[in-house]
Amino acid sequence: MVTGALLLTACGGEEPQDDKPEPKPVAMNIDCAAAGMLQGSGSTAQQNAMKRWIDQYQRACPGVRIAYNPIGSGAGVAQFLRGATAFGGTDSALGEQDVEISRTFCPGGRAIDLPMVGGPVAVGYSLSGINDLVLDAPTLAKIFDTRITMWNHRDIQRLNPGIKLPDLAITAVHRSDDSGTTQNLNAYLSGAAADEWPYEAKKAWQAKGGHSASGSDGVSSAVAGTQGSIGYFELSFAATQKIDTVRIATGASEPVEPSAESASRGIAQAKDVGKGNDMKLKFNYRTSADGAYPIVLVTYEVVCDTGNQPSSLRALKSFLTYTAGEEGQKLLPSIHYAPLPDGVAAKVRKVIAALS
Repeated sequence: MVTGALLLTACGGEEPQDDKPEPKPVAMNIDCAAAGMLQGSGSTAQQNAMKRWIDQYQRACPGVRIAYNPIGSGAGVAQFLRGATAFGGTDSALGEQDVEISRTFCPGGRAIDLPMVGGPVAVGYSLSGINDLVLDAPTLAKIFDTRITMWNHRDIQRLNPGIKLPDLAITAVHRSDDSGTTQNLNAYLSGAAADEWPYEAKKAWQAKGGHSASGSDGVSSAVAGTQGSIGYFELSFAATQKIDTVRIATGASEPVEPSAESASRGIAQAKDVGKGNDMKLKFNYRTSADGAYPIVLVTYEVVCDTGNQPSSLRALKSFLTYTAGEEGQKLLPSIHYAPLPDGVAAKVRKVIAALS
């Protein structure tokens, strides 16, 4: 049932044509399940990472079929909690109510959070001729709460001396769906600018005004296509759509730009506050460490610690061991995600091995 160092073959299962050279196989170390169907859904933040992971895993382990539906963290958790999927993806850890609900279909156990992929929540904007913009937490809070509505507002100008900001209305774009990305932005603003952001760290958008779009792809597309707009999404979406991103003034020696490296520095300051095998992380949103980007998220894969579906358990453990392992984590920086700190990744793999 288990194979070790497998060779990747051409995708699609088609016979090579005489006029086309056969692709060279690439060796990967994956402890494959022999067969299985694995369904997951949830976070759009991790969809680009999940797409790459699934492609790599299925090329090495052709007996397993995996499908991931990026419908948002809230919907993904809801599907998992009614037993529709083998795992859920969420950018925020489970609440106590979710854990209690999970006990009904995790016989003898409960749902747990496994950190799997990290990254910055980038604040992207569209302003012709301006490709370097600095904002801080209080100013961001007032922009997304529509209390700053013009780009040449004095608070923005103060943070960007020497730059001629346009006399142009700000179009602030937020998520329309329940989103862990929204929850992480809410948590950052309430943690770093509590006086300016009176809203709770929830998945639903609470601030007044602004425009909305579904998913990180919807928000990034709206920003890319609207002059004077600003929004939030994972860095991979900014890179794909070639959207300029804000540097955040944190009190460090220099404002910090979002990157895999700066996000890893931010995530490394988080504390593990979960109970038992749950690995919920608590971030330090007020960090002023040099090079540490403060608006970070970790996407968790939600599974049962005990009572997972027997038909998919072997495939689930194999796939998640790959994503949390060296093979899965090392590809993340190339697609603008931050790998887990080594100690966190090692603990995740230990928990996965004990799933039942």
